Amino acid sequence: MKGHSAPLPARRLLLAAALLAVTVGCGYGLVGRGSTLPENVKTVRFEALANRTSRIGLEQRLSQEIARELTIRGRLRVVAGVEPADAVLTGAVTRFDLIPVAFDGAGRAQEYQVQIGAQLSLKTLPDERVLYEDSGYTFRDAYSFPAAASSFVDLQNEAIERVAARFAESVVSTILEGF
Repeated sequence: MKGHSAPLPARRLLLAAALLAVTVGCGYGLVGRGSTLPENVKTVRFEALANRTSRIGLEQRLSQEIARELTIRGRLRVVAGVEPADAVLTGAVTRFDLIPVAFDGAGRAQEYQVQIGAQLSLKTLPDERVLYEDSGYTFRDAYSFPAAASSFVDLQNEAIERVAARFAESVVSTILEGF
């Protein structure tokens, strides 16, 4: 018997272990768990985003989701008002668009793209050193909507509900993980 080799499952296991070791050694980690923020930033002051759109209540829903997402990540404690904090997150919703992108045979929109624009800034306290800033943050997602919506306003409300959590996940990932 020339050249003894490991059985196929064992070779696969060894290959997987080697890839894992290389990946961990190169600094890769699970998305959503890392942070590019300085270690001394443990508490973030965050209040509702300002609304610079004509869509009433948009900023409240998005702000609720951002605060929730910051909290569930477990890395930061979120406070409001004048409570002491290591950093402050401020921003404004600057754009909300609901654009039809796919139509049925009768010309009725079946799918829409939701676009939300925002200005965001995270600064240390009390020195206001900028940790993250983006004056043109854009989030896009596509949705199929039920044909039963009675008006365009109903579609906008549904779009806000459907996009808020994903918008917040994207914002917080961008701020904490730098991408």
